[in-house]
Amino acid sequence: MGHSGIVYLTGAGPGDPKLITVGGLESIRCADVIIYDRLVSDALLMEARRGAELLYVGKASGHHTLKQDEINALLAEHAERGLTVTRLKGGDPFVFGRGGEEAAYLAERGIRFEIIPGVSSCIAAPAYAGIPVTHRKLAASFAVITGHECADKDGACVDWGWAAGAETLVVLMGLQQLPYIVEQLLGNGKSPVTPIALIQSGTLAEQRVVVGTLKTIAAMPETAELSSPAAIVIGPVVTMRDKLRWRAVEAVLQD
Repeated sequence: MGHSGIVYLTGAGPGDPKLITVGGLESIRCADVIIYDRLVSDALLMEARRGAELLYVGKASGHHTLKQDEINALLAEHAERGLTVTRLKGGDPFVFGRGGEEAAYLAERGIRFEIIPGVSSCIAAPAYAGIPVTHRKLAASFAVITGHECADKDGACVDWGWAAGAETLVVLMGLQQLPYIVEQLLGNGKSPVTPIALIQSGTLAEQRVVVGTLKTIAAMPETAELSSPAAIVIGPVVTMRDKLRWRAVEAVLQD
């Protein structure tokens, strides 16, 4: 069955509104309805056309405005009315954004959709902290995992043995689980002196960075001052920050 409506599953990028893609910005400007997440910049919402409906469906830790199945139904409901819907998601829709679930829901109902990738915080937050996730002399690969261990039995769980072997490991949504993450990595053979960086509010003006080692990071007083959202980077590339810190303004905390 055909629908004249369409859903754009759009990545809004990691926070700094300048990091939206050209396609992403176009999808905001043409939308009849924008259904957006917690970490989407107000500056991007201001690009919506006059008369567009803006619906907030953000999820914070422990508090969800709408459940995922309700968000899915909302997307379909508006598209089936023939509207242009932009689902604006922080980062990239397919990097821990549940965009795959939303796309599958639309596909099952014959609703047209397009995926507009976004810059993920897994590469952008380290970059804005002066940390390259790969480097010819330090890391030929990087891995990205979620700090939310599977909350339900159907979810994919982190293989910590595999994660501990990553040359560069990036953990998203992991700040509250930091002691557990460190314990798992050390228990699976990661060296206690492995450098680690915690990046709060990556790419934003209020970005803060704490650097330590797996052995020291959890006990550092600066760590206790950080809050979500935060990206965690683990591996020798963290040492490049000493040379590559390029942001003139940053509330830096460092041991």
